[in-house]
Formats: sequence, structure tokens, C-alpha cells
Amino acid sequence: MLDVLTVATAVAALALAAWCGWAAHRDQPTKDWHFIGMAVVSLLALVQLVVGIVQLARGERPEQGVTIFVAYLVGAFACVPVTAFMSLAERTRWGSVTVAAGGVVLAVLQVRLYDIWGG
Repeated sequence: MLDVLTVATAVAALALAAWCGWAAHRDQPTKDWHFIGMAVVSLLALVQLVVGIVQLARGERPEQGVTIFVAYLVGAFACVPVTAFMSLAERTRWGSVTVAAGGVVLAVLQVRLYDIWGG
């Protein structure tokens, strides 16, 4: 895996979590600019998904198994979009809390992906 991409995705996810956590602290729902941030983080996760699949197609293998690696890649990619849709359904501060939690989960998934690959 590309370590730089993994770190960039984790940092962006934590920044999104802090930003949405601050909005929740101020009793605000997610706004349009939060969704732009979610799109950026989702784009990074998509790039990571594509890079991971390309590396698998080239014959590179993670230390802890292909199946678990692909499962974590797909989960990392789906994490922020799922919380974005949930925040649309909950237009209160709890929508912001949901996205903040999704950002933290994505950062943890990045650490786990690094471990699975053999970091």
C-alpha cells in the first residue's frame, strides 16, 4: 500500500471528524461545506480502493490475507458516504456527531489497513 495515501486519508478523516465535532458542539447540523469535506475524504478513500485493487492485480499480496484486506478497503470506502447519508436524515447536531464518528472510524480503518498490508 502507499503509506503516504494511507496517512493522508487518516489525517483528512480526523480533520473532518474534528470539524463536524465542532459543529455538533455548537449545536449545528452538517452544512454544505461539510459535505464538500466529506467528498474530499471519500475521494481519498476511493483512490486508496483503486490503488489497493491495482496492487492486488499486479500480484502483490498483503501479509494477513487478501479477503480481509479487500473487506477493509471496501469498508473504508463506504464509511464516510454512509455517515453522510445518515446525517442528511438527521438534520440536527446528531447528524454532525454521526459524521464525526465516521471520520474517527475511517482513521482507525486506515491504521488497520496499514497493519494488514504488512506495515
